[in-house]
Amino acid sequence: MWSREASAWTSATPEQVWARWTDVGHWSTWDASLRASALRGPFAVGSRGDLQPTSGPRASFILTDVVPHRAFSNRMRLPLATIDFVHTLDLGADGRTRITHRIEIDGPLGALFVRLIGRGAADTLPAAVAALARQSEESRR
Repeated sequence: MWSREASAWTSATPEQVWARWTDVGHWSTWDASLRASALRGPFAVGSRGDLQPTSGPRASFILTDVVPHRAFSNRMRLPLATIDFVHTLDLGADGRTRITHRIEIDGPLGALFVRLIGRGAADTLPAAVAALARQSEESRR
């Protein structure tokens, strides 16, 4: 399995970050690699949604893990491969919140999709996490 991740610290609370994560229709405000996103149903395991990247075809995803105010994961199925996006929050001793986004690609054709999708998606993680941290802090004001 191939994976890459990026993290950012923020003064925003886990609840403030969670509010941004669960507002799926506005993911593009903090993730510049997305043109649009939508969730059909509640923010719960099993709900399905769609992503429209700024480049590339529309992709469907399913929420595979949801732990309110702590973590969620969504999975995209590809031919003979899966891409998981894992999002976690950790509270530091200083009261700040660490946001981590990780991409994982697995399966028999995983290496192909790392080259086609993974590396480019991984390159966008630091900016997306930083923008999410900044916007979550702004919601405190």
